[in-house]
Amino acid sequence: MSRLARLVTIFRTIGRYRLDEFIDTERLPALPRMVLAISPWRLHSPPDLPRGVRLRRALEELGPVFIKLGQMLSTRRDLLPTDIADELAKLQDNVPPFPEAEAIAIIEQGLGKPVTELFASFEATPMASASVAQVHAATLHSGEQVVAKVIRPDIEPVIRQDLALMFTLARLVARYLPDGKRLRPVEVISDYEFVILDELDLGREASNACQLRRNFDNSKLVYVPKVYWDYTCHTVCVMERISGIPVTDMDALKARGTDLKLLADRGVEIFFTQVFRDSLFHADIHTANIIVEATDTADPTYIAVDCAIIGSLSDSDQYYLARNLLSVFRRDYREVAQLHVECGWVPPQTRVQDFESAMRAVCEPVFERPISEISFGQLLVYLFRTARRFDMHVQPSLVLLQKTLLNIEGLGRQLYPELNLWETAQPFLEEWVQDRYSPQSVLRRLQRPAPSWLEQLPQLPDVVMDTLQHSRDIDPQFSQQQQRADELKLHAEQATRRQRRYFLAAVACLGVAVSLVPGGWQQLAGMPVISWLLAALALGLLWPRAD
Repeated sequence: MSRLARLVTIFRTIGRYRLDEFIDTERLPALPRMVLAISPWRLHSPPDLPRGVRLRRALEELGPVFIKLGQMLSTRRDLLPTDIADELAKLQDNVPPFPEAEAIAIIEQGLGKPVTELFASFEATPMASASVAQVHAATLHSGEQVVAKVIRPDIEPVIRQDLALMFTLARLVARYLPDGKRLRPVEVISDYEFVILDELDLGREASNACQLRRNFDNSKLVYVPKVYWDYTCHTVCVMERISGIPVTDMDALKARGTDLKLLADRGVEIFFTQVFRDSLFHADIHTANIIVEATDTADPTYIAVDCAIIGSLSDSDQYYLARNLLSVFRRDYREVAQLHVECGWVPPQTRVQDFESAMRAVCEPVFERPISEISFGQLLVYLFRTARRFDMHVQPSLVLLQKTLLNIEGLGRQLYPELNLWETAQPFLEEWVQDRYSPQSVLRRLQRPAPSWLEQLPQLPDVVMDTLQHSRDIDPQFSQQQQRADELKLHAEQATRRQRRYFLAAVACLGVAVSLVPGGWQQLAGMPVISWLLAALALGLLWPRAD
């Protein structure tokens, strides 16, 4: 389908569900307003359906790419009204499977061998089919039971075409909708583009799964199926076939006598472990991607599949997020406001007092309820929504984290309605923050740049001499301007003090680096004698003299 034909289809669907009513026509320029006024769909009344339902059905008609967009939008509760977000969450990513012959052709092209040579058996009927890929059961010649995930044929051009049209529509929304700029539609589509294009690379998904598997090696919390790299490429991913009970099958879990409270608590523990220990978390947690291994009913284990979407946090975001959450639950809104400014989530000119007041107004009604009834994920939504009023740009990683926390919390309370998420999370966060200040943690962070410091150590004398030369050239007319003697003397003293601080700091850092690196002192002892002489000379020159 050409881009023009696809655009016509999109506008026809918009008209059928009268999504134009979301647009403030009074703000439109004359020509677009006239076009809308004479459009054929204006002759018909809108469907007798809530606005959220109309939007959901329109996205379902537009196909898989728009369905996945709606699913992502459902997580942006900091942007969307609750009724629309709730309705978009109902979108289902179920599409008809593509023929077995096409699946086999993709496998053989990607792996370079016939399917009969690759597998002892290959089931024609797919186990599951989604918008980007479908899954077939198979058996290796070694007897191992596996699943083969296969990318849909010719899906990438379709996705890129729809993305281009989405960007066009996003710019129109940003320009003409009443809250268009606040909603940041172009930013949202950019985030979506990043996520969905990553899903097209099954090799990336396989590497994500390997990393998560390694992070929870020998853990009873979660199990990630093994990847068979000899059978994996850009378009095909073969993984261990696992069995268990779908997490939604409450009857089966209860019939087994599964400890549902422990299972719910472990879901929370898995989330915080991934976020604050590993800085890497499974960001596509929903009921279809979670299975329970409940052979030992008193010690159940989660099984995680479909690792296409992975979130990560920087060290600073990780640190500030932990402190923010702790401060919120301590009701220290001043610290919350200061942390948002300090970490750069809101502009530096933000009035801390105003931000503090806004946070208090949002959070205090929430804390009036019993702590076990407070939605941790929803509270995070409130925080981000409030911060947006102060021009906070929510990063994609934080959006993924918000979505994941909401899903984990919903899953946990489905298993155990009395789940007290904060009871599980608080000790974890407090321990993590304390550990960050520990000497061991500081030493670990210093070890990372230590090899680089040692590599640059031989150049230190040259750097010092260049610095000294530069300091002498700062004012070449010093001797000729006696009238400015006092001022220049003051400047020289300040420069000397700065040089001393810089030099001592460099020496201290280098000393730590040498101590941390095995054999560091031996390497230092091998420096040429001239380097030691130059370093001693530099120290003598930099040290301030008494007047």
